Parts: sequence; C-alpha cells; structure tokens
Amino acid sequence: MTATLRHPETDSAPALARGLGRVRSRRRWVLVGFLGPAAVGFLIFFGYPLIATVYFSFTRYDLINAPQWIGFDNYIRMFTTEPLVGTAAYNTLWLVIVLTVCRVIFALGVASVISRLKRGLGLIRTLCYLPALAPPAAATLVFVFVFNPEFGPVNRFLRWIGVEGPLWFSDPALSKPSLTLLVLWGSGELMIIILAALLDVPQEQYESASLDGAGPVRRFWHITLPNISPVLLFGIVNSMIFALQFFTQAVVAASAASNQSDVAGATQYIGAPQNTTLTYPIWLYVQGFRYANMGYAAAMAVLLFIVSAAFTVILVRQLRKASHVEEAA
Repeated sequence: MTATLRHPETDSAPALARGLGRVRSRRRWVLVGFLGPAAVGFLIFFGYPLIATVYFSFTRYDLINAPQWIGFDNYIRMFTTEPLVGTAAYNTLWLVIVLTVCRVIFALGVASVISRLKRGLGLIRTLCYLPALAPPAAATLVFVFVFNPEFGPVNRFLRWIGVEGPLWFSDPALSKPSLTLLVLWGSGELMIIILAALLDVPQEQYESASLDGAGPVRRFWHITLPNISPVLLFGIVNSMIFALQFFTQAVVAASAASNQSDVAGATQYIGAPQNTTLTYPIWLYVQGFRYANMGYAAAMAVLLFIVSAAFTVILVRQLRKASHVEEAA
C-alpha cells in the first residue's frame, strides 16, 4: 500500500480561494449599499424626468388631458413658425458669450488683486463674497433700484458730475449689459474658487522665473495660467451653464423696470423692454405654464439639454488639447 503525501499549501488553496471570494462578494455588497441611495436618487430625480421629457416632447400635452402623440411637430414648429424662439435664442447666446467671458475675467482679476494683499485679506475676501449670498430676486430688485433712471443713486451721481445717465434696464440697448453688471456683482463664489487656486500656485516657480528675468506678464502667462487652468475650465463651463439657464434675474428685472415689482405677475412683462431680456428658459416657462403647451416646452427643454451638453463636451476637449500642447512645449 502506497501512502500519498499532500503539501499543506495545496490543501489550503481551495479554502483560501473560497475565503477570498466571500470577501470580494462582501465588498461588492458594501459598495452597492453605499452607492445605492445615490443611484436611486439619480434615477428618480434625473433619469426618469429626462426620459419623460423626451417622451412628452413628441406629444401634445396640456397637463390636463392625456398626451397625444404628434411626432416631430413640436420640433418643426420650433424651427419654422415660432418667431420668439429665435429672439430668445439670440438673447441667450449673447449672454452665454458675454457673461462667460466677463464673469471669468472679472473673477480672475479680483482674485489676482486680493491674492497680492498683505493685510486685510480675510475682510476683503468676505466683502467680495457677500453679494453671492444674496437671493437672486432680492438682489435684482435692489440692483434695478440702484440703476433707476429717475431716482437711482447711480444716475443721481452722474447728474451731479454733469453727465446724463442712461435708462439702464429700461433701455433696449443696455438691458442685457445691465444684467451682465448684475451677474458680475454677484460672482463672488467663482472669485473665491479662483483665489484658492491662485494661492495654491507654488511660489518657487515665481522665484525661479524672476531669477531668469521673466516679467509679470510672462510669469502670469507661463506659470499662473497653466497652474489654475483646471479651475478656469470649471469657471468657464459653470458660467456657460449658468447663462444657458438664465431665468430669475431677467424675469425680475423686466418686471421691476416696467414698474411692476410683483414677481407673481411678472409673466405679463416678460422680456421688457422690447423682448431684449427674453431668454430661452423664460420662453420655455411661458409656453409650459402660461400657455399650457407642455409638449412644446418639453421639446425646448430637450434642445436646451443637447446644446448645453454639446457646449460642455466641445469646450472640455478643446481646453484639454490646449493644455497638452502647452505641456509638450
């Protein structure tokens, strides 16, 4: 009779594999437990509304009667027989370009000045951030009052120095620039984020560049910008999405400039003056909740979502290419 000898490690291999399998399975369930609430919330509050919006965009729906399938009629109407869609799209595109550029440059400029302060940094930073905490409706009402053509402090000061002040929010040519000033006044949140990035730039790089004879402009272009480029990318994307969804300030400003400060009835004065403050989200709201064209409003929302996603993807890719080129150089 021949005895067979088994190595201890060979005998324990199956048991070890089973133990590792149980550990991995337990870790998977723990991961699912942590991600489960977020996934459920995402499906309920984003996934389902998105799918429902896409479905309603192909229907005639008034929130009372059952939806009626009409195919692409809402989209065809949007591009052919709806005149104010073009006006709203133009105003929104204007805000996307001007607001994005001005907001990022303004926040970067203020943050650059504050980062160079030796004393009172905390106080100045807090004062610059406080406007961002103001509720949008209240801040817009105060801003419209400050720029009131007749008794506003700004025009009073201009008359005091011999300059006739403009109509600001009541002037079709200055209504959108006035809204831009309002947004810049409340851009302290982005300023704080950029300020944190500026303060995080290694000082050794500035010192080395100074020793090599680099001036302030070259230091800013070759050291500051590459270091804070991810934050600037966030600021650009955030500003574009903010401009694409611009709603509250435009509605309240149009209402207040028309001497109708009751926000609840502001739909009667939307776009004043002369539809220059009529943005795409505002017209979407009017179609859905004033005219009860919820199917048409859903089609507008789908188009807005597609444009926002396309802008974001294109911008991120272009800035990534630019950053790779800068690193290669």
